[in-house]
This record gives sequence, C-alpha cells and structure tokens, in this order.
Amino acid sequence: MTATTVDLVDYADATRRYDPVIGIEVHVELGTLTKMFCAAEVSFGAEPNTQVTPVSLGLPGALPVVNGKAVEYAIRIGLALNCEIAETCRFARKNYFYPDVPKNFQTSQYDEPIAHDGWIDVELEDGTVFRVEIERAHMEEDAGKNTHVGGATGRIHGAEYSLVDYNRAGIPLVEIVTRPITGAGERAPEVARAYVQTLRDIFRALDVSEARMERGNVRADVNLSLRPTPESPLGTRTETKNVNSFRSVERAVRYEVSRQAAVLDAGGTVIQETRHWHEDTGITTSGRVKSDAEDYRYFPEPDLVPVAPPREWIEEIRAGLPELPVARRRRLQGEWGYADAEMRDVVNAGAIDLIEATVSAGTSPAGARKWWMGELARRAKQDDVELAALTVTPAQIAQLQGLVDSGRINDKLARQVLEGVLAGEGDPEQVVVARGLEVVSDDGALLAAIDDALAAQPDVAAKVRGGNLGPVGAIIGAVMKATRGQADAGRVRELVLERIG
Repeated sequence: MTATTVDLVDYADATRRYDPVIGIEVHVELGTLTKMFCAAEVSFGAEPNTQVTPVSLGLPGALPVVNGKAVEYAIRIGLALNCEIAETCRFARKNYFYPDVPKNFQTSQYDEPIAHDGWIDVELEDGTVFRVEIERAHMEEDAGKNTHVGGATGRIHGAEYSLVDYNRAGIPLVEIVTRPITGAGERAPEVARAYVQTLRDIFRALDVSEARMERGNVRADVNLSLRPTPESPLGTRTETKNVNSFRSVERAVRYEVSRQAAVLDAGGTVIQETRHWHEDTGITTSGRVKSDAEDYRYFPEPDLVPVAPPREWIEEIRAGLPELPVARRRRLQGEWGYADAEMRDVVNAGAIDLIEATVSAGTSPAGARKWWMGELARRAKQDDVELAALTVTPAQIAQLQGLVDSGRINDKLARQVLEGVLAGEGDPEQVVVARGLEVVSDDGALLAAIDDALAAQPDVAAKVRGGNLGPVGAIIGAVMKATRGQADAGRVRELVLERIG
C-alpha cells in the first residue's frame, strides 16, 4: 500500500493513538556579498546566469576559496544556538546528479560540522517554553534554481521544458539540524512553527541574513514519524522539503500526522521518502525515496584545507553577539509594562520592532501599542499585508500620538489623520492642516454651536435644571455633529452646564 492511496485520520484522533516525533532541518542563506567559494556577486533578482564564475559553474581547473565572512556568520549562528564550535572542521563532497548542481556534487560538511551539540528554547503562543536540541550546524553551498515551464503543477512532471538559473548556485548556506524532537504530542505542529520562527528571528538579530522566507532565504525540511507510544522505537520518517512559511510548517506537520496515521491504521508501511508540500491544497505528495548518507558517497573535499578558527577569534565573535530575541523581548516587556498576553500578541503580530521604534520616537508604550495593535493591525489584516509593509513609519505614529496628547486632535480625528498618512498625504501634522482636522477649542465657536443645539431642543435645559443630566449627551452629540467631530467633548460638556446653569 502506498502513502497516496489512503484517507486521512482526524488529527486529534491520530495524536491520541500515536506519538509524533519531528526533526527539522533549516537552511539559511547567509547575507554575504559574494558566494561561498568564489567572488561571484550575491544579490536577489538579478538576470538569470549573470552572477556566476568558473568555480560556481564547476568548470574544469577552477579552484574554490572559502569565504571568511561566511565562516564568521556560521560561528555567530552556532554560538547563538549554544553550540560547541569545532576546533577544526572540513568540507566534503556530497555527490548527486541534478541539473541545478553544475559540479555534480555539493560542497558541504559531513562528519565534521563547524558547530554541534546545542539547544534553543522556543516559546509557544500560550507562553509554554519548549527546548529543542540541536545536533549540528554546518556550512555548505546552495544549488541553482530549476524552473519547469508548462504543465499544471509547476513541477518537472508534465512540464514542456525546464530552465536552470545558476545565480543561486554557490550562495553560502548554514544548515541547522535538530535531534529528534520528542514530547510535543498534539502540539508538535506548534512547536515546529515556533522553532522555525525563533530561528528566523535569531538570524535577523545576528544580521547574518535577510531571512525572508518568501525569497527562500530560510527554508525548512520537516521530518516526521509516528510511533505507538513515547517509549517505542522511532518510526519511519518522511521529509517534507523546502517549506517556506511558518504557517506551512505547521500545516505540513499536521497533514503528515494524519496521513501517516491512516497508513498505519490500514496496515501499511510508511515509506522513507522526501515529499513535496503543496501550499494551495495543503497536502504533501511523494517525491523520491529518501537517500541515506552512504548514497551520497561523501568524501573530504580535496581542494579545500580544513577550517580551524582560532579560539581567540571565536571569543571575540561571542563578545560581539547582539542581544538575542528572547532576552530582548523579556527586557522590553519589563520596560513597557505589558502583560504576558499583550506581549505575546505584539510578538505574534510582528510589531515589536515597530513599537520599540515608536517608543524611542517619544511615545508612551501604551500609546504605541494602541495604534500598532489596534487601527494599524486592522488595516494590515484588511490589506492582507504585514504590519511593517504599511505606508506609515514609527516616527509618524509618534507624531500622531503627540498631536492627541497635546489636545490638538482627539482619537476620532486621529483616525482620520492616520487615513491621510496611509493615503500618502504627508506626515500627521501636514494632514491635520490640509484637512482642517484640528480640535475646535475656541469657546466662542463652541458656545454658538451649543446655543443652536439648545434652541433646537428647548426641553433639555429644564430637565437638566431639574437634576436630570442625561439629556446633556444629546446636546454634546449635536455640537460634535455641527463641528464635524472636532470639538473637545469634555469642554463642550463644561460649557453646556455653565450655559444652562
């Protein structure tokens, strides 16, 4: 029985009867100026096959040279993941034959990685902390990119022809491999997602990569197996390749749990294979039988000497590491006075940098959170974009809140000002002036509007004098309407009571 001919088991039922074990291999493209073993430029979006050299194309006689900055970045990553940094390590040739690997082998690290035996704590949305053990982090080079033209799926099966772009071939990568992640149970998809997101945040904090998943800077291979109980031996695993969003990592784990449970329930055998993730349908499909290490015929790269980073250099790199995301979040939460749930919402919305910059521009933490997690979060959801993609800056939000704090506009007017800023009409100050949105604070103008409202509702004064203050709200509402919401409601109330009294 093959894995593609079975129905799915309900996820909750599957995790009641089977223990899921996950393992994740994350590849991060390093943000160096040149490739791992040659001086070819690295930049996103260049014309195909314009960023190549004889080395990256594997031409005869071309010899590689290790990129020192890539080694430094790999060490930074290893230290941030609490890994041991090898005193000496070496590159190996991983032999396989695909069109996007022009040398017919990938220069990688096999039995001697630059970093090993680490760990990282990841925090789930409810605050639960889960420790993930890191087996290794090793350096290697990326492959080129195949484009399959024609056909319905964009894959090679059914395509009319294929094109290869070698611009990506040779870009420096660090691959981070976990040990089997056990004990997550039904929360395995959450743990997988949180782990990849934590790594992405670390890469950005270290400034070793843009870490943009939509560009393929960070890609995850998700391994999953099921076993009857936590005490049972590990089951046969599948590896879902090149999953490139946090949501997809979570969905891929859930799908594979349900699919493998169905295979096992039907008396079948899970095949050790790579699988493709389909974002549109939310399923995985069979790729190829998974190769073991011996299938790649690893042997030491004869054209590269071992890498032996001096201990002094490693300690210098360690001393220069920035504050890592978890420590930074805890510090900022204490400084801002946010509750745990509030801080989790900020982190999950990707708003922490925006709020920090807004506070630095002079706004209170409460004021910054009000805008980014309120009106702007709603706008981002409406436009289906990230908060940071909105056309408003932290400095503009700080200016907007400053106008509110000074009394020049109220919150209702501020929302109109924000609309103008998002529409490209300028900074908040410019929008206020151009749209005439400043609060009406002239008592003369307010009294005139109050007198008109009282004249239109002559019974209000008598009711108020009789001790019933409820009708005052109707007068305030009429004044606010007459001033297009630009009156200070508190001041209007004071003047109404003075007028009637």
